[in-house]
Amino acid sequence: MLELRRVVRRYGEKVALRGVSLRVRRGESLSLIGPNGSGKTTLLRVAALLDRPDEGEVRYRGDPRGVTMVFQQPVFFDTTVFKNVAYGLRIRGRPEAEIGERVRRVLSLVGMEGKEGRRVRELSGGERQRVALARALVLEPELLLLDEPTSSLDPPNTWLVEEIIREAERERTVVLSTNHPFQAARLSRRVACLFGGRLIAQGSPREIVERPREERLRRFLRGERW
Repeated sequence: MLELRRVVRRYGEKVALRGVSLRVRRGESLSLIGPNGSGKTTLLRVAALLDRPDEGEVRYRGDPRGVTMVFQQPVFFDTTVFKNVAYGLRIRGRPEAEIGERVRRVLSLVGMEGKEGRRVRELSGGERQRVALARALVLEPELLLLDEPTSSLDPPNTWLVEEIIREAERERTVVLSTNHPFQAARLSRRVACLFGGRLIAQGSPREIVERPREERLRRFLRGERW
């Protein structure tokens, strides 16, 4: 579904991605792990077609409008939950009756039913993250990209968001980044590890999280300096 070939991405003097090659199959659930600054967010932005690589190429087999990314710190309009979630459908010209039905359905999916009229600024951090997921899911994307979707959440909200992600994985391809290897193992069938902008390992959760062979990866999993 998505292929990155020898992708290099620079920001001034900083090289964020160093020759990364990665394939994502349709219907797959993939987690990207690695320390802060390892290139996870940059890889997602390139995959979302938001950033162009300085070298290499990105191939997406499908309509580019089928790619949706949820950022680590989502930005919302200062209005209601309903209007925030409906916005993407409105700019696509969908009929109001369809918009209402799809928004209500997805808010139920993320546990926000009955809160359509609340202003987003009044919500807790966990509720805002669920609205961000609803805003993405209402578009019914083929490829959903999630940048550290639980990084600032408490355990109860983390559990809720993980359940939403599991449900999303039933119907679409999901790629997410996380600093938590065991979360990656819980949520994805394949895990890829980035260090210093390089892809150093990929495989099943068992191969990457439970029985890692790469020394830098083992040290990362133990919480040591790498």
